[in-house]
Amino acid sequence: MSNKKVNYVALVTMCFIFAMISFVTNMAAPFGNIWKGQYEWAAMMGNMMNFAAYLFMGIPAGMMLQRIGYKKTTLIALALGFVGVFVQWLSSRSFVADAAIYVYLLGAFICGFCVCMLNTVVNPMLNLLGGGGNKGNQFIQIGGTLNSLTGTLTPLLVGALIGTVTAQTSMLDVAPLLFIAMGVFALAFIIISFVAIPEPAAERKSVKYEKSALSFRHCLLGVIAIFFYVGIEVGIPAELNFYLTDLPGAGVAVAGAVVAVYWLLMMVGRAASAAISGKVSTKTQIATVSAVAIILIVVGIFLPKDIMVNMPSYSVNGGFALVNVPVSSLLFVLCGLCTSVMWGGIFNLSVEGLGKYTEQASGLFMTMVVGGGVMPLIQHSISTKIDAMTSYWLVVAMLAYILFYALLGSKNVNKDIKVD
Repeated sequence: MSNKKVNYVALVTMCFIFAMISFVTNMAAPFGNIWKGQYEWAAMMGNMMNFAAYLFMGIPAGMMLQRIGYKKTTLIALALGFVGVFVQWLSSRSFVADAAIYVYLLGAFICGFCVCMLNTVVNPMLNLLGGGGNKGNQFIQIGGTLNSLTGTLTPLLVGALIGTVTAQTSMLDVAPLLFIAMGVFALAFIIISFVAIPEPAAERKSVKYEKSALSFRHCLLGVIAIFFYVGIEVGIPAELNFYLTDLPGAGVAVAGAVVAVYWLLMMVGRAASAAISGKVSTKTQIATVSAVAIILIVVGIFLPKDIMVNMPSYSVNGGFALVNVPVSSLLFVLCGLCTSVMWGGIFNLSVEGLGKYTEQASGLFMTMVVGGGVMPLIQHSISTKIDAMTSYWLVVAMLAYILFYALLGSKNVNKDIKVD
């Protein structure tokens, strides 16, 4: 692990970008409650379009890092983010008429391109700034802490703006949030234009790539792990949001506030991981949280839903208050502590020892983030056809794979491949 001096300007910049990723991504699920009233099929489609973009943009984004560098890739991503949010706002205008849902989905898709490119930049850069190893994971977790902070605030803000969904609820109700998002993208573009960002790929432009990043077994299995992980991270709170929204006396505001606790706990977990990653190995952290999450989900599935617990909520009229929800909701929310460290940990383990293949691996990783659209869609389909609790068995299966990866799959058995 490198002992070089930390570039704190670059570190702060990457952490800020990490926060923006969650802000944009976490608008999709609560926005789905708006469209669900008009089109039942559209409940998870904004989320699906956001993550589907990763499938198309992941590999090209990795190639952009190699060819035009980290800074230019970031600026292009921010410009796309502004356009994507603007298109989502256009879906609230009367002149789009019956095409409104499709305009919104187009905007979500464009935003997906943005966050895919930003993710492709920020993860390898944070790992690089930390010198790889446990320190690299520590820096990713620091960025992830801010990512979770915005992830906590976004569903809370959307829920407060929407309140209770009625036939008249539309994207106009969340227009203030969309304008804030556009302003943040514009400001970030200006700031990053003047910030110096390291360009490790620029030093390797003439390097030959004898193999692919997927030639490394631990990277290949890690790419699969990321696919499942994002499905877990998104699926747990998204399905819980729909489940609580449909409960008598709950609504979007209550569901949004409860789900916000999940993202709050992700922030707590990432902060804790950032504090201990210098001493506790990444493998140990991932194995432990995977096992704990499996236990929490399984217990939550079997608990009767009439066993209730008080959890914090928020409404525009009543402010903060405690609401009665099934205790399984609390157990699922506690999984935020577990999922918090998985993204950074899996990425850190998967790119260990890759050298010149790191940017390529980052692009492949972002392609597999499409799992955040595919797996929650499958989970919601199970929930619709059977019930919400049954759908969480899919989450258990994915967590079992993450546990396998931490214990066995993350070992680098291809150390003979030249990475300089």
